[in-house]
Amino acid sequence: MADETLLIETPEHVELQFALATIGNRFLACAIDHLIQVVAIVVIYVSAYELSGWVRKLSERLVGETQEGSLWLMALAILVIFVVVFGYFVIFETIWSGQTPGKRWMKLRVIQEDGRPITFFAALSRNLIRGMDIMPFPFYSIGILSVFASDRAKRLGDFVANTVVVKERAAEAPSFAEVFESEAIDSAHRRVARPVDFSGDVRGVSPAEIVVVENFLRRRYDIPEQPRQWLAWRIALPLVEKIRPYYDPASFDYEGFLEELLARYRVVTRYKE
Repeated sequence: MADETLLIETPEHVELQFALATIGNRFLACAIDHLIQVVAIVVIYVSAYELSGWVRKLSERLVGETQEGSLWLMALAILVIFVVVFGYFVIFETIWSGQTPGKRWMKLRVIQEDGRPITFFAALSRNLIRGMDIMPFPFYSIGILSVFASDRAKRLGDFVANTVVVKERAAEAPSFAEVFESEAIDSAHRRVARPVDFSGDVRGVSPAEIVVVENFLRRRYDIPEQPRQWLAWRIALPLVEKIRPYYDPASFDYEGFLEELLARYRVVTRYKE
């Protein structure tokens, strides 16, 4: 069985930790998604069947006996069913950044192996192989064997697309007591990440870059854990390259670095004023 934690090392040699999804959670999420597909197919078929009868009767009254209208309607229904069967996972994983209704219900997300959000082509690749993972239909025996044999709990589709399925973590938001006890009203200045101590001159950071940092720190509570860590890394990386700070890699945290950077920048600009 795969390890429960996925470690991704950034170019700064800082490890990002992701909790791998368990086989049980993945199975339940998949079952929910397939149930939604079945219900959608039944609804589409029944609706098309009823409408085709109504269209046939209407055509008989207007232009005489003909089935052309009902045939076009059934053809459209077959096309929609095809999209539901083969496009369901690709569409949802693309527009919901690696989640389907089942994965969202079970708090799971598909990400790329380097921690970045999944792309359309990755979603397409991993789901084109679903037909092999599901064999023998509908038990996912091949997919389950692949998950157990992989050190990152990957089915065949994940190997092709270089993706993994991880658990979502609840974003840390300030408690009611913290809101009223803290002197900082702006949520951008609230400390919730692991403290980071570094030495470096923050005066070279531009006001525009500070605005980006502040916007991220204000909105991070609404961002799921994995995209939040990735976004903090993307924002902090150019600032680290600009400041060239000295820090302890063992205790470094990108979100904590941004918090400390903003606090020091406020002190420096206040002193200038």
